[in-house]
Amino acid sequence: MVEQEDLESDWSLVTDDATLTHAAADLAAGHGPVGVDAERASGFRYGSEAYLVQVYRRGARTYLFDPTTISDFAPLASALAGEEWILHSASQDLPCLEQLGLLPETLFDTELAARLLGFERVGLGAIVEQLLGIRLHKAHSAADWSQRPLPEAWLDYAAFDVALLPDLRDAIAGELDSQQKTEFARQEFDAVRTKPAKAVSDQPWRRLSGVARLKTARELAIARELWLSRDALARERDLGPGRLIPDASIVVAAAAQPRSAGHLASLRDFKGRASRSELDRWWAAILRAKTSDELPELRYREPGTIPHHRSWAQRHPEAAARLSAARELLTTEAERLNIPLENLLTPELLRRVAWDPPSEPTSEAIASQLHELGARDWQIAITAPLISRIFVELL
Repeated sequence: MVEQEDLESDWSLVTDDATLTHAAADLAAGHGPVGVDAERASGFRYGSEAYLVQVYRRGARTYLFDPTTISDFAPLASALAGEEWILHSASQDLPCLEQLGLLPETLFDTELAARLLGFERVGLGAIVEQLLGIRLHKAHSAADWSQRPLPEAWLDYAAFDVALLPDLRDAIAGELDSQQKTEFARQEFDAVRTKPAKAVSDQPWRRLSGVARLKTARELAIARELWLSRDALARERDLGPGRLIPDASIVVAAAAQPRSAGHLASLRDFKGRASRSELDRWWAAILRAKTSDELPELRYREPGTIPHHRSWAQRHPEAAARLSAARELLTTEAERLNIPLENLLTPELLRRVAWDPPSEPTSEAIASQLHELGARDWQIAITAPLISRIFVELL
């Protein structure tokens, strides 16, 4: 086993447009697929912008680009156009890369490929150790990458992550070939690359952790107003909302329905760096909720969603029976293929088909429904006949 500190780290930090142009030319002159990674400051800053972009290609150096001081990434986008990009868990990084004008035309996702291969652990460190025999130190993955200057140890960490991606990609590609899953992976990579942005919720505050514990419409109104007030302040200060007051504090305050600002301040579990310094703000939000005529619905479902499957057994037993039987059959097939069930067919798609199947659940009808829902061709070919068979048996 090779330790990370035994390897040489060769990288250049790029902090201006002129140097980016030279780096782009060097990368364009390289060969083979391009390793790409990005570091964000999730939880520290309001948005999910990239605060460092790492790129490596064989025949060139590893370059670390600082988006806070670079105004134009077009030369880099041009240099990488038409090349395969290698990312680990691409769905995490593609949105922030797109904000910089960086989008791949072809993608290889090492994390997703590892899932399709049935690897027990799919983190970058785990599969690099398993396939390349190199032990990485993942000490800075949750760091505040928005701080400047960035410590050299952090930059070393960032450079190693991306410099190993081409070798890792080749090793994984060989495993995909041996398991006859190369086409599965290609379709999955393309789906990740072209997936549209998630629709913005009209009531995002309902995603508060612990909000289900609130039992009255007035409590929900308090949670809503506190969430909106926190969100506005977080945006204004460019801070992660949870760094002002955590979700748990909002739920505690909503459940307590405080009688005064002093009562709010006395709540032991109303915590956070801004819980007392912005007390007037939070109390004003609570007052708005206490006097509002616009009370949230107690039972709410996002448009286009279906009832939670845990309620089906009592309220929709036929749908529950379809879901249970289909899941059992697909679990057996997933084990045979050495693919996690959620990758063979996502739980949401299976639930939707079980909830509202075709009137005549033939294999062709199930296949058409799965296609409309966004399942990949390889998933449909395997799962549609199985789902059809079990649904017909239950008729």
